[in-house]
Amino acid sequence: MITLETTDIKAIINQQQDFFQTGKTKDVNFRLTQLKILKQLVIENKEAVKEALKADLCKSEFETYATEIGVIKEIDYAIKNIKNWAKPKKAAVPWDFFNYSAKIYPEPLGVVLIIGPWNYPFQLIISPLVGAISAGNCSILKPSEIAPHTANLVSQLISKYFPPEYIKVIEGGVETSQKLLAEKFDHIFFTGGTAIGKIVMAAAAKHLTPVTLELGGKSPCIVDSQINLEHTIKRIIWGKFINAGQTCIAPDYLLVDKKIKADLVQSLKKCIQEFYGENPEISPDFPRIISQKHFDRLTKFLNCGEIIAGGETNSETFYIAPTLLDNVSFTDAVMEEEIFGPILPIIEYTDIEEAINLINSKPKPLALYIFSDDKNLQQKILQETSSGGVCINDTIMQVGISSLPFGGVGDSGIGSYHGKAGFDTFSHDKSVLKNTFLFDLNWRYAPYKGKLSLLKKIIGG
Repeated sequence: MITLETTDIKAIINQQQDFFQTGKTKDVNFRLTQLKILKQLVIENKEAVKEALKADLCKSEFETYATEIGVIKEIDYAIKNIKNWAKPKKAAVPWDFFNYSAKIYPEPLGVVLIIGPWNYPFQLIISPLVGAISAGNCSILKPSEIAPHTANLVSQLISKYFPPEYIKVIEGGVETSQKLLAEKFDHIFFTGGTAIGKIVMAAAAKHLTPVTLELGGKSPCIVDSQINLEHTIKRIIWGKFINAGQTCIAPDYLLVDKKIKADLVQSLKKCIQEFYGENPEISPDFPRIISQKHFDRLTKFLNCGEIIAGGETNSETFYIAPTLLDNVSFTDAVMEEEIFGPILPIIEYTDIEEAINLINSKPKPLALYIFSDDKNLQQKILQETSSGGVCINDTIMQVGISSLPFGGVGDSGIGSYHGKAGFDTFSHDKSVLKNTFLFDLNWRYAPYKGKLSLLKKIIGG
């Protein structure tokens, strides 16, 4: 990996700005072709993607296909809908503007910067790129250096399939990110933690650059007594421990109705064993923690509450077993920040108001999960809490629906993407009003004498 100097970065940005000015990316057929090339990139290199993710995170082939290579579906959705998204849309005009017509033209922003995370290092750099391509932008991609094998692969593949004046990957660590953020872009799209998100936003503010921040937070999972226990357990365990819990929308902690807690805990323990065996460390389906730093941070959380399942670690392989914690307090370290690992605290409640108040006492999460067959309870939680998104009687699956905007609120993020939302994020809606030369009404021109009464009627005042 070669570290680029500031002059090199400036040269790349200038090159892309020049290419954007040719107008080539504004052609919808050009964008469609590029999306098809992106799909080809993914399909033709599935084995290489699988190997890179195995090296970085010890991901199983199944999880790689489900959560990384599955980005193909997002590309397909854009290919199917891009021509409709890019069409100018008619806007209504009031009766007193009867001689006008109004339209909204989506236009590309220019040169955008996409900064990817390490937890889903392939999918979460390609998915926002789908929106950038669809909207007609040039893109600079900065993959996470914490997942080096995937970052290097993304760099190789993008340079093979796309010219650098259109899409370019810049690899590097914190210093490279700082150099990139010092430059002016037309949009910055960042996926990562809240602390770094603040740094990105502060850097962008110096150039008045708009940002999309896909962050995270402590996504709560409410479990009511009116549930199908078997289905609930499987969906929670899968959603929490996929990618070893290193998922921004993983259930961070459970809020469980006291009446079913004992049965739930026993079923959770049993399900972990069914999924990963007696010893998850030798399971081919359970990934590893990304780095020593993250491993050390997570192992400290094991001192909180009482370990009722799991708790085993291996510092040599960055393994932390799927772990359940009981008797956890909201003042414990594990409840002070997003866990982002295979540790699941279980907190009981006696009344739903208590659970809602606990959620509302924390920053707004990226996701909120509700397990209940009680429609009134579902509605109450929806109305009285705020989160980036909600999934009822399941976990994680909301991210797979391209027609649903995905993004946070408050500390969990700014803006959204996926499908049309991704196209909109990387577009500017240009309002265009058109008058006719066939006639001209004099009511608005000076002198104004005798015209005020007509103006009042038009305004309604």
